[in-house]
Amino acid sequence: MYDIAVIGAGPAGLTSALYALRADKTVVVLEKATFGGQITFSPKLENYPGTGTLSGNEFASKLVEQVMEQGADIELEDVVSVSKNGDVFTVVTEDTEYEAKSVIIATGARHRMLGLENEENLVGNGISFCAVCDGAFYKDQTVAVIGGGNSALQEALLLSSLCKKVYVVQNLAFLTGEERLAKELESKDNVEIILSNVVVKFNGEDELQSIVVKNTETEEEKTITIDGVFIAIGLIPQNDAFAELINLDSYGYADSGEDCTTRTEGIFVAGDCRKKKIRQVATAVGDGAVAALAACNYIDEKF
Repeated sequence: MYDIAVIGAGPAGLTSALYALRADKTVVVLEKATFGGQITFSPKLENYPGTGTLSGNEFASKLVEQVMEQGADIELEDVVSVSKNGDVFTVVTEDTEYEAKSVIIATGARHRMLGLENEENLVGNGISFCAVCDGAFYKDQTVAVIGGGNSALQEALLLSSLCKKVYVVQNLAFLTGEERLAKELESKDNVEIILSNVVVKFNGEDELQSIVVKNTETEEEKTITIDGVFIAIGLIPQNDAFAELINLDSYGYADSGEDCTTRTEGIFVAGDCRKKKIRQVATAVGDGAVAALAACNYIDEKF
């Protein structure tokens, strides 16, 4: 029996574990894929206070080490369900079951990808998902943004102030983002919008060198030499296994406010899996602290 089961070992989940452990609670952290979460794919982290410049993988490794030193049990297991029996939660993974007095869901949201050959190998080596995080690395270089919604247009606008040239590749014949953003982007001399085209290939083995785009109407293909690509076609939250215990919005995010509580007493949510406007390491860490302290208070009052 653990005091708290944390589902997800990204910055939000690991921060939750750290705060709970320092409050003298027993904690198990369950992660299905990568200890550290999405930040491990970022080649550099420069906007997290107090750390200077380090890779996302270095940041994640330090956080994992810190949590383990405090006494957390960290397991590489995929959680398939959570149920509540009385005041005790049962967390079922593909391998075993855990019991806990409280649960913190910090499963994050994965970036939607194109599903092309070599795509995953080039993440962090020319393929990025966050202009705020990685845009500065492409100063005075040529990049492409894939997508035509608000997120893609905002990414492109930010990159247009940094980069020599920005291509925006949209599969539809029009941009789907706000008209205000579209007009602002169209006014930029260093931005070229390519409509009715899809990316069909990423060229480069160890580092991205170019992309091949295909016109959806004429099927004509052309190669564009670039230094980096920012994929902005949406996020996929990882909350399906908990839909019976927490409210989800229409996009699948946990419908919880800044207090990180849910409709099930004893379950809290933290990080990118929660409905929020800003998804950065700093906001994930903030959620982790809030959720952990709320869980600790719940346990102290309930048990």
